[in-house]
Amino acid sequence: MLDRPARRLLAPALDAVGGWLAAAGVRPLAVTGAGWLAGVGACVAVGFGQWTLGLVLWLVNRLLDGLDGPVARRRGVTDLGGFLDIVADFSIYAGFVLAVAVAVPDARVAALALLTAYYVSGTAFLALSSLIERRRSDLRSSDRGRSDVGDGRSLRFVGGLAEGTETVVVYVLFCLFPAHAALIAWVFAAAVAVTAAQRIGYGVQILRRPGTDRTASDHPTPGTPATATQET
Repeated sequence: MLDRPARRLLAPALDAVGGWLAAAGVRPLAVTGAGWLAGVGACVAVGFGQWTLGLVLWLVNRLLDGLDGPVARRRGVTDLGGFLDIVADFSIYAGFVLAVAVAVPDARVAALALLTAYYVSGTAFLALSSLIERRRSDLRSSDRGRSDVGDGRSLRFVGGLAEGTETVVVYVLFCLFPAHAALIAWVFAAAVAVTAAQRIGYGVQILRRPGTDRTASDHPTPGTPATATQET
């Protein structure tokens, strides 16, 4: 829900830094890898109750995730980079919730509910992305003259109530208010569940129409962080 305005606000600065990194010879996959390591560190820190360190490393993870796309656009993009980017993001999103459950026993049921909502939402996202791309591929084969088929992105994103920006905010709240982790997790689990329902409803709407060529809006959601194809 907040990704589009957040992206408009942050894009100029991220593009500038990404351009500098690209000019310095930094590869997009190196940025993705560094971000993943920072995310793992955040999960470990939170699991041991080191909330301040976990918060810092989480924000570093999100910063680097925002930079790998701008670097990739300058160095050259590949599907491998986009694939590894989203795998890295999914693993950190889930790992952070697991770490909260380890550190705050009273939040374990809520964390399980949140992970379940992530699972359903992520499954709907990946399945719908694949099916949309297959339909677009069929159209490319049968109607090569169309100019609106394909946009060069690794994945097709479907927006919803809870997106990447909301996830950043919620994980910051976990670190700032660990005593209220259960309440935070329950509320966010409900938001992610609504997002999953939105995705499923959107999928039913477009897939029940044979041959329909529809492109999902480019909004990542929790478990569907923003991703870009990258250089290997």
